[in-house]
Amino acid sequence: MNRQPLLILVCCFILGILIQDYFSFERDFVFIIALVCLLIAISLFFKSFLISKLNSILIGLLFFGLGISMHFLNFPKTSQISFTTNENITFKISKKLNSTEKNKKYEAIVKIKNQIFNTVLLIPKESKELDFEHYYRAKSYISQPQSPEYDFQFDYAKYLHRKDIFYQCYVNGEISSAKRNDLSFNEKIRQKRLEVLKEINNSAMSSKSQEFLKGIILADRTEIDSETLQDFNRSGLVHFLAISGTHIVVIFGMFYFLLMKFLPLRFRKSVIIVSLGFIWVFALFIGFGSSVVRSCIMLTMYFCYVLLQRKPDLLHALALSAFTILIIDTQQLFDVGFQLSFLAVLGIYWLNQPILKHLPKQNNHFKKIIYNTVSISISAQMVTLPLVLFYFHQFSFVSFAANLFIVPFSEVIIIFSFVMAGLLALGFDFKIINIIYDVTIDLLLTVIHWFADCESLFFENISMNGVEVAMLFVIVYFLRFVIVKSNFRCAPQFSLAVLMFFIVRISFTIYENKRQEVLVHHYKKGKIVSVKNKSSVCFWIENVIDQEKIRQYIINPYISSRRVKNIKIERLPAVSGKVVFNNKIYNLK
Repeated sequence: MNRQPLLILVCCFILGILIQDYFSFERDFVFIIALVCLLIAISLFFKSFLISKLNSILIGLLFFGLGISMHFLNFPKTSQISFTTNENITFKISKKLNSTEKNKKYEAIVKIKNQIFNTVLLIPKESKELDFEHYYRAKSYISQPQSPEYDFQFDYAKYLHRKDIFYQCYVNGEISSAKRNDLSFNEKIRQKRLEVLKEINNSAMSSKSQEFLKGIILADRTEIDSETLQDFNRSGLVHFLAISGTHIVVIFGMFYFLLMKFLPLRFRKSVIIVSLGFIWVFALFIGFGSSVVRSCIMLTMYFCYVLLQRKPDLLHALALSAFTILIIDTQQLFDVGFQLSFLAVLGIYWLNQPILKHLPKQNNHFKKIIYNTVSISISAQMVTLPLVLFYFHQFSFVSFAANLFIVPFSEVIIIFSFVMAGLLALGFDFKIINIIYDVTIDLLLTVIHWFADCESLFFENISMNGVEVAMLFVIVYFLRFVIVKSNFRCAPQFSLAVLMFFIVRISFTIYENKRQEVLVHHYKKGKIVSVKNKSSVCFWIENVIDQEKIRQYIINPYISSRRVKNIKIERLPAVSGKVVFNNKIYNLK
């Protein structure tokens, strides 16, 4: 507690959130916990009545109880709305989401008979783009998203519930609109962002360059084609496309560099404050996305130490950032981006310097940039790898090489893209600059596609559960001591952790390979039957046209969860209610 008090208290707060999320304590019990927290807070002012060694424990319990109480308050409660299946709805959009093959998607605020609620709104893809300047009215099919049939599937309903969304509306009629005269300040900013996105769409750049520019600067990946997204995912570079800490640091550095060129050194503190102000204005303009806000808070906390003339402490800044975000919205803890971004920073803190010391001596500026990029990339990827395997069940060894090759050029790409977006927002569309940008992005996407195309280095459907993830983090913890001392004095703990991991992993695999089960899955209006016998499974599919989507949403998650080695896909018989697999007859009726 004496060395990293803030980090430990934030961990206690997070533990409280997790406990409340798992057990869902009722209001009366949470009220008792809040009352105990209040008593602890009051008692801390009277140290004479306490043994000093108990203070740390009491403060930890205080933050633990605070986590339970705040998560109870932040947990969305289901709003009971009375409606018929098809209703005439009045709505306004609050956020644009990624489009599907058939529909454009938005988050919207809907009103039905004086009932107001949040929803995911889907409209036909050929429909006109919606904006923030209008109220809309249309006939819509309303439904509630359902939890998945089985535990290995992504729980989209729970994901929406964490965002206080309990309904989906499918517009199936003509959309009428009326001009709004009650736009809030935030909505005016969002509308301006939409206008800049339209300017980019109307530019002379290629469509791929337009979508890349909108994604890397304006956090709009709604229309990026699936092939490009797949390339970024398979090459381990999806963080480069999304607005993240790298982008915020580069934009901050750009403003800081330009201001310092025109102002004397004595204004350095003022330049830092102004540069921080710029990144917050930028965050406001692109919609205060979760990853952007996280990055801005972390950078602001870090430079607060600089402004206060205190030695910057990365863990203190990290802890303050996490606590600030979670005290506002505890649901952020369950956001994958939140977990990966903070783990990446922890990884850099834990492994960067030990790895850097084993690289060749950095005796010039160029070597410092290259070797720091190498050590930071390896550190961040090694610590985030367990969670990447847990959530996405895939990994490519080429991601290390791809990051080492692309990241050094990321600063140039981000600055170039920022300037391009700024020029287009101001109405300047220079043909020669468009051509240069097109060539640059086309070359970048070609290189990324080359990395993504290394099939032999890409592995998917990797099984990983929570226990295995925890043990991998233990391995990463001991890895630092092995690297620092460069000998085998710390190897026993590291080796034991590795051995225990493989014992646990083999045990889970043996357990799953003994399981036999027959499951009936539903996708759209079709039916899929899976029959698992030990380490083999066969899928009988009713609608083979959607086989690619079925593989993505049902087959691959099942394989990852059940640790299956051999799979077979067949056409489901239209008449017979029986199937044969491994010389056994299964009755499906």
